[in-house]
Amino acid sequence: MPDIRPTTSSVALLLNATYEPLCVVSVRRAAILVLSGKAVCVADGDGMLHSARQQVPVPLVVRLSRFVRVPYRTHVGLSRRAIFARDGGRCQYCAGPAETIDHVHPRSKGGLHVWENVVAACARCNHHKGDRTLRELGWKPITKPTVPNGAAWRILGHRTPDPRWAAWLEPAAQLI
Repeated sequence: MPDIRPTTSSVALLLNATYEPLCVVSVRRAAILVLSGKAVCVADGDGMLHSARQQVPVPLVVRLSRFVRVPYRTHVGLSRRAIFARDGGRCQYCAGPAETIDHVHPRSKGGLHVWENVVAACARCNHHKGDRTLRELGWKPITKPTVPNGAAWRILGHRTPDPRWAAWLEPAAQLI
C-alpha cells in the first residue's frame, strides 16, 4: 500500500525539454512522469513517496524528456486572486491592505470587467468610492491597472507560485 500522506506542496512545476515552464501538475502526475521515463526530476520537494518496493523523493520541478510544442493562450484569466497578486495585496487608493476588488470606472456607468478597469481596494476606500468615478472624487490609483504578462502569469494564472520555482519561472529576472 503506497504512502499517500499529504506533503507540504501537492503540486509540481512541469518544464518542457528546453526548460520553458509549461504548467503546474499534481505531485502524483509528476511522479508518474518521472517513473515512466517521460520526465526527469530537476528539483526535489520535501518528503518522500513510498511504494512497496521503491522510495522516491517528492518532485518539486520536473522536465520533460522530449520537447512538446504547446500553443499558449494569449490572455491571462481575470480572477480575484490574480488581481490581488498583481497589485501586491495593497489597496490602489490608500496603499493599505486590500480586501475587495473595485472597478475603476463603475460597471453601472459602462465600465467593463477587464484587467485595465479592476484594482484591489480596501473595504473603506471601496465603500467611500461607491458608484462614482475617480474623476468625481479627485482620486488616482497608485499604479495604472494593466494586464499582467510573463511566463509565470500565462502558466499559473490565479495560482500562487511556490517560491522555490522562481529560478525556472523568471530566469531573466535572476540575472538582473
